[in-house]
Amino acid sequence: MQSNFRNILINLTVGSIIPCMLCTLCFFNVISIVTVKVLLVISFLLFVILPLIFKFSYKLQTAVLFLNFAHLPYNADYANPHKYGLQNSRNFYLKTDDDITLGVWQILPLTIEDDYGVINETDQFFEEALGDGKDVIIYYHGNAGARLSGHRVELYKILRKQFHVIAFDYRSYGDSTNDQPSETKLVKDCIFIYNWVAERTKGSLFVWGHSLGTSLSLHSLSILQKRGIEPTGVILESPFNNFRDECSEFPLSWMFRFLPWFSYTITEPMYKNGFTFESDKYICNVDAPILILHAQDDHVVPIKLGKRLYEEGKRCRRHSQGVLMFHEFDGKHGYQHKFICRAPEINGIIRDFVSLTKSRGKSLNSSR
Repeated sequence: MQSNFRNILINLTVGSIIPCMLCTLCFFNVISIVTVKVLLVISFLLFVILPLIFKFSYKLQTAVLFLNFAHLPYNADYANPHKYGLQNSRNFYLKTDDDITLGVWQILPLTIEDDYGVINETDQFFEEALGDGKDVIIYYHGNAGARLSGHRVELYKILRKQFHVIAFDYRSYGDSTNDQPSETKLVKDCIFIYNWVAERTKGSLFVWGHSLGTSLSLHSLSILQKRGIEPTGVILESPFNNFRDECSEFPLSWMFRFLPWFSYTITEPMYKNGFTFESDKYICNVDAPILILHAQDDHVVPIKLGKRLYEEGKRCRRHSQGVLMFHEFDGKHGYQHKFICRAPEINGIIRDFVSLTKSRGKSLNSSR
């Protein structure tokens, strides 16, 4: 109670700084009374009216969270992944149970030519190749952009050294159906893609989530877990523990965090509308080894949120669920939020994790 009261006093004090500064500057004739009035009106619109509009506008909340309106690059050619340096890849579309069309890329492993010789680029060939027994990884991307965004293509080129890669766009992203997004709907898309791949592959199935996609992957896997379905391993790149903390720590929120009504107009309305992304709950219910990757200089999702998720996972997960690992990348490398794939050691990190997960699988099989 005392802590809440103290926080309210601090917020009120900080919130009064701008008008007090303006009045002081006017008193000493540094700025005119007209300037003060204009700046006060702008401050009122920015710090009072805008948060109130945000509180009551579901569409604005959705747009700010998912950034699905940012279709980048503008000259996107989804039909031709080879234009982005992804040879032996195909673009295709899947229709979900609720009549949503999802755009998908299937990227064959680099070893495919050694295995098959001449590549027959037909849908039948690609689907049969998916069942060749090699490891498969599904990539769940973050908000903004699409499956062909530059940093994602960089990652695919790394992953295909060891996996078949499946990358797709949730509804409202890329060239998938333009349907109003929500956490529940996007989780449905994740589950649909996972099941589609699982029905066709004979190899070990891995999941890679990035940023917002880390929460979507954990949420979807926690649901699949209840049906007895689990992946071989999960890799979380730049994750956060829950959306409430991410919203408070996001760099662009610094302008509003000091407001006494920040929680009332920003975080609480989003939670009530179902935008919770509670990864720190979902991670407890995923029976699979999990590797967390995070860069110290990540300014979009601060590394401390990734560490909070890790600590909560350590607290709530049972030993039988599989190992939980955290790999931290030094900020001096400049990987930030999107470019951990540029780390020279990333191939070895992934390879070691895959070996560890398969050792677990052998142990589980021998104990049954």
